Amino acid sequence: MSDLEQKYTEMPQAAGRLVADVAIIGAGPSGLFMVFEAGFLGYKAVVLDALPQVGGQLAALYPEKPIYDVPGHPAILAGELVEKLKTQCAPYEPTYLLGEPVLDLIDQNGTFTLKTASHTVEARAVVIAGGGGMFTPRKPTQLSNLAEFEATHSVRYAITQKHELAGQQVVLAGGGDSAVDWAVELAHIAGHVHVVHRRADFRAAEATVAEMMRLVDAGKITLHTPYQLQELKGTDGKLESVALADLDGNIREVQASQLVCCFGLAPNVGPMADWGLGLERGIVPVDRTTMMTNRKGLLCIGDMAGYEGKVALILTGFAEAAVAAKTLQALLNPERKFKVQYSTSKGIPGQPGVA
Repeated sequence: MSDLEQKYTEMPQAAGRLVADVAIIGAGPSGLFMVFEAGFLGYKAVVLDALPQVGGQLAALYPEKPIYDVPGHPAILAGELVEKLKTQCAPYEPTYLLGEPVLDLIDQNGTFTLKTASHTVEARAVVIAGGGGMFTPRKPTQLSNLAEFEATHSVRYAITQKHELAGQQVVLAGGGDSAVDWAVELAHIAGHVHVVHRRADFRAAEATVAEMMRLVDAGKITLHTPYQLQELKGTDGKLESVALADLDGNIREVQASQLVCCFGLAPNVGPMADWGLGLERGIVPVDRTTMMTNRKGLLCIGDMAGYEGKVALILTGFAEAAVAAKTLQALLNPERKFKVQYSTSKGIPGQPGVA
């Protein structure tokens, strides 16, 4: 055991202070698979994410929508993929700090210190797997009493459990893929769906728009175009109706118990912009052979990692995690020669290996 390893083995885990071999910034699919790859080589991980749940955009935007390009899964729900990834890395017992964006990163003598509002994490290496950075929902800022209805979950920015909207009067605002997809999905279980969009045309896939129009003809969806949200009305934070305004200021009011805003998420790299990584349009340049940034010990994988020929797909992030794990061993245990080990032979904790 090296002096550095000894230090981290013996260091006490004080309240609010965590110690790990690697800190992973981002709990999306690439970050979760990074936990597995690091754990497979024997490294302990702490995972930090600004969102309150693991899964990144898969969990925040479309957990109940199918993904078709994950190898071995002809179709898998985004939320199901997240759960499988979390189960896959569970044997390596990662620590999750969710809802805690990284506010500062200090590199001193081969040790990285990451600070959130309530924790300090010390790690021997850092892997950024933040997708497009920290994400926050785009909100209808013209609604003065928005927070009152957010507190009672009468206003949502994502649908994680669609059964919660069964039988409800839903106003769904937006004109992109997410809005139209959810309009079609909810039309089969909600009491009624009102779709509000400030334009007459929709940016979603033509086939999905056509299906929405069929449901409009069937009386399951009512379109309000070109209209936008004007005012929320209700009692004690419980939504009762939504006032809509057209471009001429004409007002119409619809009964509603739920407002779903599908305006997307706003990416924000936050303090990462000051880490000297050469960020350009939210992309961190890396050496594709190691996934190393321009700072030794600080790696980047997933959508935020940039190099010539990059294809931004989930499966690409998985492959990058494997490359990053190899780099971690070279950083943390340079005396150990890297040798590809197959899970079928080595096995994982709690599961029998195969000779």
